[in-house]
Amino acid sequence: MLYSWWQRLSGSVTGAAVIIGAASIVSRALGLLRDNLMVKYVPSSELGVYLAAFKIPDLIFNIVVLGALSASFIPVFIAVKKKHDTTTAFTLANSVLNILLVVVTIGIGFGLLLAPQISKLLMRTHPEQQILTAQMLRVMLVCVWFFTVSNVMAGMLNAMRRFLAYSLAPILYNIGIIIGAIGFYPRFGLMGLAYGVVLGAFFHCVAQWVAAWHSGYRYQWIFCLNVTGVKKIFQLMPPRALSLGIMQLTSFVLSIFVLGFNTNYLTNWTYADNLFNVPINVIGVSLALSSFPVFSQALADNDFAKFKELFSNNIRRILFVIIPLSIVMLLLRAQLVRLLFASLGKTLFSWQDTIITAQILGVFSLSLFAQATIPLMTRVFFAHHNTKTPVYVSMAQLVLNVSLAWILSGTTLGLYGIALAYSISNIIAMLILLCILRVKYGDLDDKRIISSIAKIVAASSAMGLVIHGIRYLVAPYVDMHTTLGLFIQTTTSLAAGGFIYVTLAMYYKFEEADLIKVYVKKIWRVLN
Repeated sequence: MLYSWWQRLSGSVTGAAVIIGAASIVSRALGLLRDNLMVKYVPSSELGVYLAAFKIPDLIFNIVVLGALSASFIPVFIAVKKKHDTTTAFTLANSVLNILLVVVTIGIGFGLLLAPQISKLLMRTHPEQQILTAQMLRVMLVCVWFFTVSNVMAGMLNAMRRFLAYSLAPILYNIGIIIGAIGFYPRFGLMGLAYGVVLGAFFHCVAQWVAAWHSGYRYQWIFCLNVTGVKKIFQLMPPRALSLGIMQLTSFVLSIFVLGFNTNYLTNWTYADNLFNVPINVIGVSLALSSFPVFSQALADNDFAKFKELFSNNIRRILFVIIPLSIVMLLLRAQLVRLLFASLGKTLFSWQDTIITAQILGVFSLSLFAQATIPLMTRVFFAHHNTKTPVYVSMAQLVLNVSLAWILSGTTLGLYGIALAYSISNIIAMLILLCILRVKYGDLDDKRIISSIAKIVAASSAMGLVIHGIRYLVAPYVDMHTTLGLFIQTTTSLAAGGFIYVTLAMYYKFEEADLIKVYVKKIWRVLN
């Protein structure tokens, strides 16, 4: 009974998105708890060292591993499984895994050797912290090995539409880091945080390995490019690896800009980015991931009508939620930052940290709609086995982002100029991707999408006015210096604004509201 229920839920785009989205909410909630606990025990300057050290493992992992899996592994695995059988597909997975492990091991070796030089580049204005940064970097490089195994398993599970372990893995990863903050940091100091990251990566790996095992996968030592599908994957990999490498390089360079001001600022920047990415991952990425196999199937069948319908429905669903959330982030940024990162008793996260983090979040919120829709657009290209176009767009975005960051950081905007450069470059990247899709596929249900955006913006503006008014109305009646006072002001404003938005959407019969109602009804039928 329970198994049948789960199969029905995971068998549709809607159900898969719910699984991924729900797990993402839990994972992000744990991530926010993790961040809250860290600022409770660890000074911002030390957190800056930890966050800087983590940049290199993240860079290696994203270039080498996600380059193969995000764009190429899933569609090729599906094609091989359909044309041949599951055994052949598992043989493909084993060969890809072993080749990647060898490449990643070489990358880790270079990372270990070059750790002192890398730490000098990152912490060039803070020489006293370079040795510790290098030590932490070397420990956290182990994570890359675990994540390589984990993400090959995830690719197979996604291709077979088994999303549970894939969704739970990030939760377990955050649990490992929380153990590091609570259990290891008091004993080992800042190195304890690095040990927690490794533990979380191990949990992430084990969860998906076990799920793949239960799905019939068995590991074999196969190291051969002649295995069916392997060459195809590695032919598709370089453009996507380059695209992700460019994204990671952008993040790396922006971190250097931020660290050039103050080590503490990297903590503020990262925490703003973590909060900002919650709706992107819960809404944008979840729908993009769950839609990817269906996009691939529709384009493989040359069913462009179905593809356009899927694209229109999903992008309107995303914007229906994301646009009002961007207004909420902009208007309640200080309240959200204080409640989420400095509300559990004694904290080392100062009021100045709150202000800086909130201002960065406010600038980020300007591009929330763009960053939430980019994952969906890029997966349209991946579904058509086109990994080159996103690379060219990413290259243009890198040049624009770094150039603007260099220019604006030297103005009176300072740190916030870097955030503004980040937002502007993402908006332009989204518009370029959309224009290319429009040229390639023609009408993408433009009329309905444009009409929907106009209605959503109007309703969101009304919601914003209500939030702004209620915020100032409530403030004199509560103690704004306490967590309770902030909580009352924030929740009251959100409740009033949310009520207005939903009421307008229902009264004027927004099509997206109907889509959400159908979405909920589908889930309700599956659950019952």
